Parts: sequence; C-alpha cells; structure tokens
Amino acid sequence: MPPFNPVFARLPTTIFTVMSSLAREHDAINLGQGFPDSNGPEHLRTIAAQALIDGPNQYPPSAGIPELRRAVAEHNQRFYDLRFDPDAEIIVTCGATEALADCLLAMLSPGDEAIVIEPAFDSYVPIIRAVGATPRLVQLQPPDWRFDEEALRAAFNERTRVLIINSPMNPTGKVFTEYELSVIAELLCQYDACAICDEVYEHLVFDGRQHLPLMCLPGMRERCVRIGSAGKTFSMTGWKIGYISAPRVLAEVIARAHQFVTFTTVPALQKAVAAGLASEPAYFTRLAADLQAARDVLRTGLEDIGFKVLPCHGTYFINADFSELDKDRDDMEFCRHITAAAKVAAIPVSVFYEPGNPNAPRKLARFCFCKDTAVLAEAVARLRRYFAQGS
Repeated sequence: MPPFNPVFARLPTTIFTVMSSLAREHDAINLGQGFPDSNGPEHLRTIAAQALIDGPNQYPPSAGIPELRRAVAEHNQRFYDLRFDPDAEIIVTCGATEALADCLLAMLSPGDEAIVIEPAFDSYVPIIRAVGATPRLVQLQPPDWRFDEEALRAAFNERTRVLIINSPMNPTGKVFTEYELSVIAELLCQYDACAICDEVYEHLVFDGRQHLPLMCLPGMRERCVRIGSAGKTFSMTGWKIGYISAPRVLAEVIARAHQFVTFTTVPALQKAVAAGLASEPAYFTRLAADLQAARDVLRTGLEDIGFKVLPCHGTYFINADFSELDKDRDDMEFCRHITAAAKVAAIPVSVFYEPGNPNAPRKLARFCFCKDTAVLAEAVARLRRYFAQGS
C-alpha cells in the first residue's frame, strides 16, 4: 500500500465541494458554500490589477509585504486597541485555512490535546490529528447554541495546549459573550494553555452586537493567536488572503511553519488588502448592515415556509430546523434532496460534528445568505413551491 497519512486517507471530500458540485449538476441556487454574489469593492480590484501590471511579481517577504503587515497592525489597534509589532507579530497567509494549519502545526506536538468547540469548521480536527495531537470536543447545544461551562471545564487537563474558538461562529452564527470569553480566559490561565482565535467574521456581526476578541481580555494578549480574513471582510473569498496576529514568542514559530506550507502569497493582492483595511468605518458598518438585511430576507422566507429558524447574530449563515417539513429524512438526505428536487442547495449541520456523534443534530440545514436579495427571494420561492406540492 502507498504510504498515506491515515488521517487524510480516511477523509471524504469536503461537504462544501460535494454540495457545490451537486448544485451545478442540478442548476440549483447554491446557498451551501459561503461565497458572496458580488466581486468585492471595485477600488480594491483596481489596486490589485494595477499592482499586478506594475509589479513586483517575485517573492515578497514570507511574512507578508510590509505595507499589509502595518495595515493589519493598525486595524487591530483601531478596532480593538490591540498593539502589535508589524515586523515581528504579523504573518500574512494564503487564506485563514492556511493560517489555522500553520498555528496548529506550530503549537501542537504528539500527545498534546486541543479543545474544539462543536459544531466546528471542518479543517480543525484533521490537522490536530495529523500532527499527532488529540482533539477534545465540547458541544454547544441548539437551538440557542448554549455554552456549557461545566463541559468546557471538564475538557481541560494537564495535556491541554490549545483551545480553538471561532467567534462569530460558523456554522451557528453565535457571537460569544464577554462572560463566555472570561470563562475560557480563566481556564487558559489555570492550565497554562493558549487559544487560536478564528475571527474571520469579525466585521459580520448583527443586531447591535459587537465582536470582542478573546485577546482583549486581561492576561490574554500573550496567550492568543488572532486570525483574520480579507476574503470575508471584503467579500472576495477567492483571494485567499489571511493574517495572523500573535505575540512575538508564538509568531516566531508560526512563521517557521508558514514558510514550509506556502512561504508567501500574491503581492498584488496583499497591496489591495492593505488599502482595504484602511477603509473608513462606514465601509465596515455598511457591510454588516447589508448582510443583516439579507439574513432577515432569508429568515422571514424560511419561517413563512415552515422552517424553524435558529438565532443568528453573525457570519454568512443561518440554520433552520426542517423537522416539521420532512419527518423522514436526516439532514444529509434532506440537503441532497432539496438540491435536486427544489433546486436550492444547503449544508447538513451534522457534518460540523465528529462522524458518528450520536448527539449531532440531524434535522438542521445551514443556508448561506451572503447573496443578492433577488437570489435569496428566488431561493425562497423555489422552496415554497416545492413544499407546497408536498415533499
């Protein structure tokens, strides 16, 4: 047999690829994979295009062009009063998924444990296992995605090295409260552990709420790594520009992992993202307001059809309980079925849990709302027609 890493050899193709392929096959509206219909701000595309023509188009510094590293540091200070040395504490990556992998490769060793809060983005657990560490899974409880403090405390032990927190959270739309963050901070200090903070949806927060990085809490500046995403902040997910903000002692080792994963990323795109991060506050306010309005269009439409829509205070995604509409199918079957029959694709929420987990919800579908209003209205109309005919 070829010498495969068993972690990756056992993995199926990611559900996002599967459902997007199915959507294309059936000419369905794709509310599964989270990418906007727009092409992002025109002035940023213009900057990138001109930078591509003007160059340079050779290797930029591995940690990112100085202009973007300064912009990330200034963004941290402007929004969160967090101060970083752009020359030693900022790393630019090929998207946030690479940033997550770099951090896990740098911060975990065989025999270590990493706490993962479920439902969880699907890249976390495989990378943890691939480096020989063990994931300890702590579940949030739907429908309100309740934070189970006792379960979290029980997950920590002397082998805990890392906790991954995703806030605002994919797929739940949960924004962690200051109290919940304070519990996490207390435990990190008690067990001398660190946090990898996946904050790619930091500017996509609704209903008057504010994103609070865990790093802002007392004692957390030296225990946290913060990951951001230009793809989410500027609605250009194909650009794959992520950035890590970390204390120097962690950044040094993460940078060494990064240099052997991608080494660097496209300099022209980095230049444009640097300009984007310096945008006026109105840009970020408008981004959240537009997405909140889109969320409300989809939420209202789904509720009118008969879905029970769960709370959502951030991200691109809303979760809906379809148990009153389809009592027989589980979430995987349901999402495949509506893609073919109703021509609308969604993602089964159970895929964000460990395979075989008996407590994973089986009647929830995740719908993406970072789409044009007309597209969302058409998706709702298709679902309404389908369920009116009987599933």
